[in-house]
Amino acid sequence: QVQLVESGGGLVQPGGSLRLSCAASGLTFNSYELKWYRQAPGKERELVAAITRDGGSTNYLDSVKGRFTISRDNTKNTAYLQMNSLKPEDTAMYYCNALRLVPRLDFWGQGTQVTVSS
Repeated sequence: QVQLVESGGGLVQPGGSLRLSCAASGLTFNSYELKWYRQAPGKERELVAAITRDGGSTNYLDSVKGRFTISRDNTKNTAYLQMNSLKPEDTAMYYCNALRLVPRLDFWGQGTQVTVSS
């Protein structure tokens, strides 16, 4: 049974930092690309950051470039999203996604809430 469990969300003031974690089990972790998505109330889910299977390549939503860093530790089956200089517009539910292309397998976590407010 595949599980992705996010943690690390919470309430933080503007300018603050959080580190989200995504702990995976039940899958061959290094066979999957890892992505972080977010969804704010009334808005569509958007891709925030992605990292390749070996961690060698990353990409980011333009609005988080320079503030967020995605990483992974394949020895711990865990992915991370370090979020710095947080802004109120970063407030959303953040989801971890594991994607394998061949064969196509796609798994999601339950989400962790990030609220940026003074």
